[in-house]
Amino acid sequence: MSKTVLIVDDAAFMRMMIKDILEKNGYTVVGEAENGNVAVEKYKELNPDIVTMDITMPEKDGITALKEIREYDPNAVVIMCSAMGQQAMVIDAIQAGAKDFVVKPFQAERVIEAVSKALS
Repeated sequence: MSKTVLIVDDAAFMRMMIKDILEKNGYTVVGEAENGNVAVEKYKELNPDIVTMDITMPEKDGITALKEIREYDPNAVVIMCSAMGQQAMVIDAIQAGAKDFVVKPFQAERVIEAVSKALS
């Protein structure tokens, strides 16, 4: 049974890139969300094995959505993705329960490494 993934990013292009990387490596993308509000709803509905979460998004940012998902499911596995390699954001995300952090532009190997490590 392949692992299921929810991809959260406000940029459709980024979601497509991540989806492509994950599906080529045997993961099943069960849903996509364009902001934190949709991410929390979809998480509850789809119950994915892992979430890739952008940090900077309209309506609700990734760290807030991460906290809400972890409140709903303390065992949720979430990897943060962001173009901004700002130390403070990385620390906030990890403290909020993120398992890993991937910096954009994505390198396929790094995405797969982060996902498989977070799921193991």
